[in-house]
Amino acid sequence: MGTDDQLAHDLALSAGELLVQLRTTGLVGRELKDAGDRQAHVHLMAELARLRPDDGVLSEEGLSDPDRLTKERVWIVDPLDGTREYGEIPRDDWAVHVALCVNGVATIGAVALPARCITLATGKPLPLRSPVEGKPRIAVSRTRPAPHSHEIAARLGAELVPMGSAGAKAMAVVLGEIEVYAHSGGMYEWDSAAPVAVAAAAGLHVSRLDGSPLVYNCEDPYLPDLLICRPEYADAVLEVCA
Repeated sequence: MGTDDQLAHDLALSAGELLVQLRTTGLVGRELKDAGDRQAHVHLMAELARLRPDDGVLSEEGLSDPDRLTKERVWIVDPLDGTREYGEIPRDDWAVHVALCVNGVATIGAVALPARCITLATGKPLPLRSPVEGKPRIAVSRTRPAPHSHEIAARLGAELVPMGSAGAKAMAVVLGEIEVYAHSGGMYEWDSAAPVAVAAAAGLHVSRLDGSPLVYNCEDPYLPDLLICRPEYADAVLEVCA
């Protein structure tokens, strides 16, 4: 069956390939977005049931099974992160998230950026990139910028870069395209579990905005805030957000 790292990678990749293919079928708008959410979810659930039948599962697109709360190992997935962007062909700032959380910690994960043909995973983490020269960059929502974004930018002398999905923003930090991603104002466990696992494996700072750890597989999956950034910016961002 392969390792958990390999499975996370393969599931994110295969769901992403399904979503890319679906974009070529002529579906548009709401029909495309609904089909993407549904088909990626069905694919991931079927594969996890087949390959990891004893593990718990939490998916954005599925009903929450209370039995997962009794499990040490729980897969937390977002079959299509950034449904809005996915429906706006040819945007590429959407993602697929697959994470394995063990005793509440996001330990293994993969984030596919299918429209960019990139899948980042804990099995082969990217090395931490060298610091950039010039202004640091902060990823913000293109539709709902976080209230603290401008304050963080002023503190760091940074520029704001609007982007789509949470996974796309988090992976931009991993890829060295962005230095800081700080989110507040609403998020769920499936939005951050896989990005947090991948970012931590790459040597980045990951936490909530008050500096506390991110805890997964809770009865209420609401986990509204997140900080992923290069280590050298963590203290300054946390001071602003505290």
